[in-house]
Amino acid sequence: MVYLILIFVFTLGMHGLNVGDKVPLFELTDQDNKQVRIVDIIGTGPIVIYFYPKDDTPGCTIEACSFRDQYAEFEEYGAKIFGISTDSPADHLEFKRKYNLPYTLLSDPKKEVQQLFGVKRNFLGLLAGRVTYVVDKDGKVVHIFESQIRPKKHITEALNILKGLI
Repeated sequence: MVYLILIFVFTLGMHGLNVGDKVPLFELTDQDNKQVRIVDIIGTGPIVIYFYPKDDTPGCTIEACSFRDQYAEFEEYGAKIFGISTDSPADHLEFKRKYNLPYTLLSDPKKEVQQLFGVKRNFLGLLAGRVTYVVDKDGKVVHIFESQIRPKKHITEALNILKGLI
């Protein structure tokens, strides 16, 4: 019981991003062991950042492949897509190759960027959160969508917001 109360208090104490906030500046390693700095991406066009629990699990594969299947539409809006999980760069590379994912996967093994964004864990703290952020070209968060059980909806939500930015 104490454990559940601590999870509840911890979750309440987490301050996440809100629409209108500037995206936190971060640097993470991608699937090719290259450093990606968000500050280098801001200003080049919209950014879609999605946090997901784990490579090659059913819901995460559906989400990743749905972003892949709609990738051309994201490109039409000039958007760059970044998937972030705690998986290693090597795991990301395998996942990316296995499903032919055309976008960048970033490794956040210490959950530091998840904490910067305020991504909450789900299911009593056992699973990493599934949250998508749409960021405009100026680095402002314009949309946040969270749903653990509807991975395909993240793509629809992001595309609808990007359409509105044009």
